[in-house]
Amino acid sequence: MRKRSSLFNSYVFIFPSLFLTLALGVYPLVWALRYMFYDYQGYGKEKFIGIDNFTRLFRDTEYWHSVYNTFIYAGGKLIIVLPLSLILAVILNKGIKGRVLLRAVYFMPTIISTSVMAIVFFTIFNSYNGLLNQFLLKYGLISKSIDWLGPDYAMITVIIMAIWGAIGNYMLLFIAGLQGIPDDLYESASIDGANVVQKFWYITIPMLGPVLQMIVMLAIINSLKGYESIMVMTEGGPFGKTDVMYLYVYKLFFPVSATSPTVQQIGYGSAAGFVTALIVGLITIAYFRMSKRLNQD
Repeated sequence: MRKRSSLFNSYVFIFPSLFLTLALGVYPLVWALRYMFYDYQGYGKEKFIGIDNFTRLFRDTEYWHSVYNTFIYAGGKLIIVLPLSLILAVILNKGIKGRVLLRAVYFMPTIISTSVMAIVFFTIFNSYNGLLNQFLLKYGLISKSIDWLGPDYAMITVIIMAIWGAIGNYMLLFIAGLQGIPDDLYESASIDGANVVQKFWYITIPMLGPVLQMIVMLAIINSLKGYESIMVMTEGGPFGKTDVMYLYVYKLFFPVSATSPTVQQIGYGSAAGFVTALIVGLITIAYFRMSKRLNQD
């Protein structure tokens, strides 16, 4: 009797999570997979069209331009945020004064709402009365306002915003990895006459190997999937310069502003979402295989 009661209690605790997973994860996925092969605008009767949505997608230059933008955005973010996070982690892992406060300061952007972060950066980089332009003009560093959200600089601006929002998260992960490295290794290296750079390259980096692989994987996936801050700040503009692939898919389901198309394209959006997820999955698999090969070597 006691065993049955224990089993019943276990099912009671599991049921809410299981229900939410099925309702908010599995069912929407199955629903989207079905509508990939239909012409459906969210109302009325759907029409089966086979692979026409995929044929249209592979001819859609706007979508593939968003894929190109995604790689530029992700690459620009990763090249800067990972080394910078590691350097900050190494510095703040040492016994410097105020390191706890500095860790909290650098981590704070991670817990700030994406929408709030985007609004703050819009206020800073606004082309007409933004704080950055006002500062540069005041001290004579520029002669006229720079259009930070224009075609030439919009991608750089959203990359800067992404770096600011992600650096604290990866920094803490690196710190966790650094704290697992024995101090005896550094002491032995110091006795042998190794300098700071040699310790970092021959001790820190190799000992961080497993943690580094995990962080790089998370960073790649998050960079490829990121779109929320871009949606709030630029809506993918101007002229599609910051339109990344997940934002493109999102706009097929939901309007992001009053000027966005009001006609939903559920079927086409489902096909675009499937191909986008496939692209991210293939990149993740390629990274896993590459990292596995490096470990074997």
